Amino acid sequence: MKSVVLGGGSWGTALALLLHRKGVPVTLWTRREERVREIRERRENTPYLPGVPIPEDLPITSDWDESLSGAEAVVIAVPSRAVGGIAERLGGGGRPARLYLVTSKGFDREGGRILSAVAAEHLPRKTVAVLAGPSHAEEVARRIPTTVVAAAPESGAARAAQELFQEERFRVYTNDDWIGVETAVALKNVIALAAGICDGLGFGDNTKGALLTRGLAEITRLGVALGARRETFAGLAGMGDLITTSISRHSRNRRFGEEIARGKKVEEIEREMVMVAEGVSTTPIAARLARDHGVETPITAETERVLFDGKDPIEAIEDLMARDPKAENW
Repeated sequence: MKSVVLGGGSWGTALALLLHRKGVPVTLWTRREERVREIRERRENTPYLPGVPIPEDLPITSDWDESLSGAEAVVIAVPSRAVGGIAERLGGGGRPARLYLVTSKGFDREGGRILSAVAAEHLPRKTVAVLAGPSHAEEVARRIPTTVVAAAPESGAARAAQELFQEERFRVYTNDDWIGVETAVALKNVIALAAGICDGLGFGDNTKGALLTRGLAEITRLGVALGARRETFAGLAGMGDLITTSISRHSRNRRFGEEIARGKKVEEIEREMVMVAEGVSTTPIAARLARDHGVETPITAETERVLFDGKDPIEAIEDLMARDPKAENW
């Protein structure tokens, strides 16, 4: 399928490169014309994927209509806050594509909805799928073996995404629990922030192992309350992406947490970072959803207090460790 990738960040660029290597006719769209000129001149997306060459024959444009002309598959690879606006613009005219693939990770900031639901407000529901899993752009762009999952309420959309992206070093499974997949990859960013805080405080492997295990338990509880299947959280979008994001040197959320532990404020770190750490905006949404559904999420609650209420990270850890003894459960 002729394709367009909307979003010239690290992930959008990596996905466009993957499709181009497969021989799929693909165009990379990015909003800013100056970024287009820079990539064309350097043949590299320097701020987002330094050191990764971009072929001369991969079209790059900031022209919306040009990028979408004849596209049968539209890959949405913008920050979560921009998904609604992009979907509205896509639904505003022109021939609908056969597949709209949401690759952003997070929730709608106002309603706390999963992003495919936001997109489906403006696009045909049966054409919308999500692509998620342990997949740092820096590694995908360099063809390091990666496995992800395509999820959709309509099996045809998930299979179309699988067929579009599957290649010898990028394996794609399908899953019909799109709520679970999207919830898992959004909530794991909150736990990755907490993991970064622990790293910044100099804690060790014991702490990280406990944090990831109990973090997975609480995001599973919340996901099930939101309509997901429990087993999805043991898969690529759940356990797989949680581990990767919480330990990787590429992880923006883990690095953000490290900076918090060193005493920096949220606003200061956001000014310094080129890319978006989605867990920052996801944390208060996740905490609110947990309260609304009566779900116990202590790690998420303490992470919110550290990020936005000025709570000392050491105090947050001590409060978590001092909770009433109980049986291990999920």
